[in-house]
Amino acid sequence: MNKQIVLVAETGSDITPALAEEYGIYLVPMHVSMGNETLDDGTFPPEDVCAYYDRTGTVPKTSASVPGDFERVFDEIHSRWPEKKILHLAYSAVTTCSYQSAVMASEGRDYVTSVDTKHVSVGQASVVLEVARFLREHPDCSVEEAAAAAKSIAERTQMCFIPKNLDYLRAGGRVSNVVALTGNLLQLHPCIEILDGQLVAKKKYRGALDKLTPKLIRDFVDKHDLDRDHLYFIWSPGLQEEVRRISEQTAAECGFRKVTWMKTGCVITCHGGPGCIGIVGSSRA
Repeated sequence: MNKQIVLVAETGSDITPALAEEYGIYLVPMHVSMGNETLDDGTFPPEDVCAYYDRTGTVPKTSASVPGDFERVFDEIHSRWPEKKILHLAYSAVTTCSYQSAVMASEGRDYVTSVDTKHVSVGQASVVLEVARFLREHPDCSVEEAAAAAKSIAERTQMCFIPKNLDYLRAGGRVSNVVALTGNLLQLHPCIEILDGQLVAKKKYRGALDKLTPKLIRDFVDKHDLDRDHLYFIWSPGLQEEVRRISEQTAAECGFRKVTWMKTGCVITCHGGPGCIGIVGSSRA
């Protein structure tokens, strides 16, 4: 852990408890509602999201971390290390009010700084983990320097994902029944990119995931001129093993030296559904 700074992120970043412990990252819960029950993200497996949809035909609703969630974490950190600063690297502010909740919670707590990463899920995780490594390499840096590094890292970070089908987007009201039915029949998969914090449907791919994945990877890598040092793959429950094998093979052919698979948590599973695959990398420029 850095001498002067403690990192905080939301559970929607999909940083695992093991990684959080390794890098000294504190996670603030986001929330998922299934019927009349609201649970903290990270306290139950994303497979439960899929099971709930299968039973009810309804996608669970997600909600942001509230000020009280941040207050508890900020106060816990401050009570342990009153001399340290807290750097909150937030889930995209245009998709949820978690960032605003953190700002509200930081009132009267001058040791807290929040930065909007403009990323979600593993895109956010990639930013947070890279900042954690930066802090290890620069143990005496100020919170202002760390925040500036975070913004630079976030600007270079690129993320996309493809859902297996459009059922969850339809059930969540993001596409119409007609669009979903047509898309599923034609095996159309919209590539969802994170652009300036927003989830935007870009190019459509057609066919089975195991057939289209190599083109998806090559297109995304070339489009953003990704650094070949490290590539993250995102997967949600139910992703076919063949898709994973082909993804790793394609990444190796593209020259990536390291590949890390990260599983979606409950929040992003509510949006993408089961069997989705995504990519996160860092642009060279």
